[in-house]
Amino acid sequence: MPDFAYEALASSGARTTGSLTAGSEREALALLDSRGLFPIKVTAESATSSTRWGKRVRSKHLTTLFGQLADLLHSGVPLLRSLELLERQTSHVGLKETLREIRADVADGTSLADAMGKYPQVFNDLTVSMVRAGQEGGFLEDVLKRIAAFTEQQEDLKSKVVGSMAYPVFLAVVGFIILNILVIFFVPKFEPIFKKLEDKGELPTLTTGLMTFSHTLQRFGVFIVAAIVGAIWMFRRWARSDAGQMTTDGWRLKMPMVGTIYRNLALARFTRILGTLLHNGIPILQSLRIAKDSTGNKVLAQAISQSADNVTAGEKLATPMANNPYFPKDLVEMIAVAEESNTLETVLVGIADGLEKRTSRQLELFVRLLEPVMLLVMASVTLLVVAGLLLPVFKMGSSVQ
Repeated sequence: MPDFAYEALASSGARTTGSLTAGSEREALALLDSRGLFPIKVTAESATSSTRWGKRVRSKHLTTLFGQLADLLHSGVPLLRSLELLERQTSHVGLKETLREIRADVADGTSLADAMGKYPQVFNDLTVSMVRAGQEGGFLEDVLKRIAAFTEQQEDLKSKVVGSMAYPVFLAVVGFIILNILVIFFVPKFEPIFKKLEDKGELPTLTTGLMTFSHTLQRFGVFIVAAIVGAIWMFRRWARSDAGQMTTDGWRLKMPMVGTIYRNLALARFTRILGTLLHNGIPILQSLRIAKDSTGNKVLAQAISQSADNVTAGEKLATPMANNPYFPKDLVEMIAVAEESNTLETVLVGIADGLEKRTSRQLELFVRLLEPVMLLVMASVTLLVVAGLLLPVFKMGSSVQ
């Protein structure tokens, strides 16, 4: 149960402070009254929210949570009772604590969306916005099912991407380790052999560069690693700022081949969520404001927000999208036709399916190309090292003849 810090007056008039554990703020007030204390201020202690700033809950747990909550509500079980049942059932400690605190907030009159919004490490902005729309529109059960399906779909796609990238990443790591072992430990052993050629100024340029690189890593390797780690830390800190997010999100969209895959995935999420919201009767402007966060990209979200502003002015959705380079022409054309035929929600879901299939093929092709490229890069680097070591040997052999 959550802890509450309180400030109260005793029957003698003395002011007292402390903390107590209760299921809700109302229960905390009742406990103070039973102790003969008149409460002045009662607040939930944020330190007890272990998941509020702690580790994220895995998607598989959230998928199960949303699906079961939707089933319980659809069966007529009240929200508070449903949350209590899910709290008892879940085996995830952090999620159990989160559900306990959400249930306490809902019992005090807080809406489910606002209660979930207190835990950004567990429920993202898109989930909270969709739950709020479902509550306001009276179709919370359907929204929860959609969130469960969407979360499961995203987790499957993420697993597929991670699985596809495992082998190329393994090649890169192994190649990097082998290269460092060669340069730091193996190359210096040849230095005494090349000393005569170096004194005569006849050492090949490739070998000279290789030896210099080896000496640099031996002497300053620790500092180089520290500088790289520091640069990565500073970059990530900058990337979390608003300006940094806009810049890095723009880079992601412009990367060759990878940018197209990333953009299509983001647009697939957006069109699926927008179609789902429109299907459930949410007005298009509100749907656009909710769905834009599903892209996970600040640049795309800003472009969608600008499109929403134009829709407010009376234009069709396809008109501002056509003037934005981040929306493919075929997608804009389908949206334009759907608006004319009044089938926008159905077409948007179909667009999402098409984009995901296309992206899956592109991702598979990218991974297939990445593997031979990684092998080629490793072979080229290894060849340079070997050539740098063998060229002086050949030169010494020819001079002896």
